[in-house]
Amino acid sequence: MKLNQLFADDDAVSPVIGVILMVAITVILAAVIGTFVLGLGEQTATAPQASFSFDYNQSSADYLNITHESGGAIDSDQLNITTGVSIYGTAEAGSGNASKSRTWTGLNGDTQTDVTAGTSVTILPSGASETLADQTVRIVWTDEAGSSSATLQRWSGPNA
Repeated sequence: MKLNQLFADDDAVSPVIGVILMVAITVILAAVIGTFVLGLGEQTATAPQASFSFDYNQSSADYLNITHESGGAIDSDQLNITTGVSIYGTAEAGSGNASKSRTWTGLNGDTQTDVTAGTSVTILPSGASETLADQTVRIVWTDEAGSSSATLQRWSGPNA
């Protein structure tokens, strides 16, 4: 076989490979575009942007007032207040429903509302020997489906 003939030979498999590659690229692009157009891609809920302030009173009442300062409106059923001690809200009749994690709605006397700027809730520890001074309080948002959550803000007591 002559070396010049090898380099000058135009008959090869490259046109077939080129066609196969073009078909493969077209199929992949169609699948990706179809996924986005039909909405089959996973859509995750994003946590709302919100800022909360905490006003702690370490008197004999030992309570923490939590106020939504800024950000979008949030459904009160989607906000949980979690601590290391059982808590209840001042809007409730008593500490009968106290637990370590409560929804904003539950702490507000089971009144469901949108939590907007200026909305507040006050929490108290349920036990006489319990205090919020050595606790960390977290405001946790959970999406409607319950599949994702995010801590929006946290507060640590003066002794935590």
